[in-house]
Amino acid sequence: MREIVMDTETTGLDPNSGDRIVEIGAVELFNHMPTGKTYHQYLNPQRDMPEGAFAVHGLSEEFLSDKPLFADVAQAFLDFTGDSKLVIHNAAFDMKFINAELKWVDRPQLPWAQALDTLEIARKKYPGAQNSLDALCRRFGIQTERELHGALLDSEILAEVYLELIGGRQPNFALSVVSNNDTKGSANMAKWAPQQRQNPLRSRLTDTEVAAHADFVEKMGETAVWKQFK
Repeated sequence: MREIVMDTETTGLDPNSGDRIVEIGAVELFNHMPTGKTYHQYLNPQRDMPEGAFAVHGLSEEFLSDKPLFADVAQAFLDFTGDSKLVIHNAAFDMKFINAELKWVDRPQLPWAQALDTLEIARKKYPGAQNSLDALCRRFGIQTERELHGALLDSEILAEVYLELIGGRQPNFALSVVSNNDTKGSANMAKWAPQQRQNPLRSRLTDTEVAAHADFVEKMGETAVWKQFK
C-alpha cells in the first residue's frame, strides 16, 4: 500500500483571498515504511510575503522570486502523488490550497476522499488534548529540532507521528524495504509470506511417547477427534 505524507507552506490562510502555496514537501511510504523517495519544491507565489507567514516559515519574497511557478511543476507533483492516499495534518487546509492551485492551471482537482487527515485521527484518539503536530511530537517523544516550519521537514516529522497514531512505527512488521533506486517503487514489491521448510524439523517426541499417545487415543473409541487428524 503506497501513501504520500505531505505538507505545504503558504502566504496565508485563504486561496480565495489571493494566498498561494510557496512550498510543497512529500514523503513516500509503502506498507507504512519510508522508501526514501521524496518530493520537494519551492514556488514563486507572484505576490508579497505577509509578515505573519514569513514568521512561520521564513520564506521571503526575494528568496522565492526565482523559483518556478506552480504551473511549471503541477504535472511533476501529480506524477509523484498519483492516486495514493495523501496523509496530511489538517487536510482541509492543504487540500483547499492544492485544489485551488490546480484549478488555476486547468488541472483536475484531487478528490477529497484521497486525503487522510491525521488531525482527525488524533482528535478521536486523544479527545480534548492538544493535537497540533508539535503537541503530538511531544506526546510521542519525537525530536523535531526546528525553529521554522518547512514543508519537507514537516512531512518527515508527520510520517513519524502518523505511524505512532496508527499503532507504532512498524505496525505491520514489514520485512523488506523499497530501494531508493527502485524506479517502479512499491508497486512491484512482492508481499512477504512464510515459506515451507525444505527439511522439516525432527519431532521432539520419543518413540515411547508416540506409542503412549496412540494407545490413549485408541481407548477413546472410533469417535475420538484425534483420529480425524491422522
